[in-house]
Amino acid sequence: MTRFLTLLCILCSVGGLSAQQLRPGFDGKEYRELLEIFLQQIDTVKSDLIPAPARSKRLYRSPESELKNRWELWKRNDGVGIISIRGTTSDLPSWLENFYAAMIPASGELQLDKQRTFRYQLSKNPKAAVHVGWTVGLADLSVTLIPKIREQYAAGVREFLLMGHSQGGALAFLTRSYLADLMEKGELPKDLRFKTYCSAAPKPGNLYYAYEYEFLTRGGWSFTVLNSQDWVPETAFSLQTLSDFNDVNPFKDIKLVLKKQKFLVRLYGNRVYNHLNRSTRKSERRFRKYLGKVVYSQIRKFKPDLVQPKYVEVHNYTRAGVPVILAPDDKYPALYPDSSKGVFTHHFLEPYYYLSKRYYPD
Repeated sequence: MTRFLTLLCILCSVGGLSAQQLRPGFDGKEYRELLEIFLQQIDTVKSDLIPAPARSKRLYRSPESELKNRWELWKRNDGVGIISIRGTTSDLPSWLENFYAAMIPASGELQLDKQRTFRYQLSKNPKAAVHVGWTVGLADLSVTLIPKIREQYAAGVREFLLMGHSQGGALAFLTRSYLADLMEKGELPKDLRFKTYCSAAPKPGNLYYAYEYEFLTRGGWSFTVLNSQDWVPETAFSLQTLSDFNDVNPFKDIKLVLKKQKFLVRLYGNRVYNHLNRSTRKSERRFRKYLGKVVYSQIRKFKPDLVQPKYVEVHNYTRAGVPVILAPDDKYPALYPDSSKGVFTHHFLEPYYYLSKRYYPD
């Protein structure tokens, strides 16, 4: 009888360790714990408002890439792994990654140097496009990230929280898409579970990337948390042209429709259509030139062997993930007043932590 009880206790213990800990849906306490962990990557800035993480331990900090990307691996005391991706630093290469904002196909490859080609599929939709700079950042992070996930899986970890703030949030989007593709191809175990929090994140790609990302994470497994006073989630610059619509749309054959109209209607309609189409296409070419070729010339100072990819003729950035909006309350203006000298006042961790606690208490 004693042996039976001992065996039963062991089985219950093992079952508890392997039981699912993560649940779908936004969890304010869970999000704030991730902010606490994220703050530990900021070596020079601490906060009295945000405490140190109480139930998680850091296992690994990656080396910095040429563009200053870095991530950390933490583990919660219930066995959940945590991937925390650092945001923009004050270093020039980190900012160049943000401004390298031309778009590339969401499926393809990047020639990073003479020895390494990064192959990726972040969406199966041929119309999907993503931010080139952050895709380069993903490529650099993947060198250490994928082996560490496999290592943790071998140690029994099946669930991960994936998080980033600011640039780290944008990278979290792309990382989640990349991990899903590796799982589908059998390069990562299929029973892994990820829950993603993209905090203060800028827009990672176009509408067709967002469609697929939101379908992938449907059911409450990814959130983009936004302070409505924060300007960073409003970037990157976005421009919609007539070619950004689905193939079946009323604008595709507009000239055929106009041909059936009376002469004056046809003349005026063609003039308006051509003017609008030419102006948006011209603007898109400018975005592609300055945020693609020109910034690439600066990126090469830090990644000299990076081969310039072919950019797509798209610049229609859009938000992805289920939005969790943190609207300022009555006390917020006094705590975090607008200031032309503090353009990141509403973007820092403290207002996000404060507002999430205000609306999503423990």
